[in-house]
Amino acid sequence: MRLCVFDLDHTLVSSPLDLAAMALEMRAYIEGCQGPLPARDERYRVGELVRWCRDHAPDISRPIWDIALDHERRAVASAWLEPGAREALDGARAAGFSTVLWTNNAREVTQVALDRFALADALDLVVTRDDMAEMKPSADGWRVIAARFAGVRDAIVVGDSWVDGLAAAAAGVPFVAYRPREAELTRWKITPIARIDDLTALPTWLRAWAGQ
Repeated sequence: MRLCVFDLDHTLVSSPLDLAAMALEMRAYIEGCQGPLPARDERYRVGELVRWCRDHAPDISRPIWDIALDHERRAVASAWLEPGAREALDGARAAGFSTVLWTNNAREVTQVALDRFALADALDLVVTRDDMAEMKPSADGWRVIAARFAGVRDAIVVGDSWVDGLAAAAAGVPFVAYRPREAELTRWKITPIARIDDLTALPTWLRAWAGQ
């Protein structure tokens, strides 16, 4: 059993989703309810704010998720298909890989994107944040994937972001970086097994990698 695990945002499908703006709105809501969060040089990220609510103020977790879902719904309305996405999915299958989507998006919004761009039939499993106890960069989504596919021999994670790279590393799975921000890879000490700028090149790379 071989698996090719894809991220969604800015890998298969892109949109104007602004995670920094989402985090700012979440933080404002939290601080309006709970008072100021500890000051720090870096901005708080979405996953950190979600965990803070879970651990310190679970009663406002639902409104925090509602903020995330509102941003995602608005972004997916303007989403577009990444060039070569369908070819990468079909080509991965032709190369002998089962195809998986592992995304931090909500299932509702993920399904909208998959239906609009007719990608659902090219995926053997879809794992969204609704299925995970922790979002990427946690590897909890890999737990869900591994439970579905027994006897995985080779697996690869394809994504654009440092969170994909860290999640892959935590799962012990090699990472292929698609049009990554090199500064982020350096900062988070992520070493991809490969970098690609064209998704249509992925199937050829997978065949060569699987044949090693």
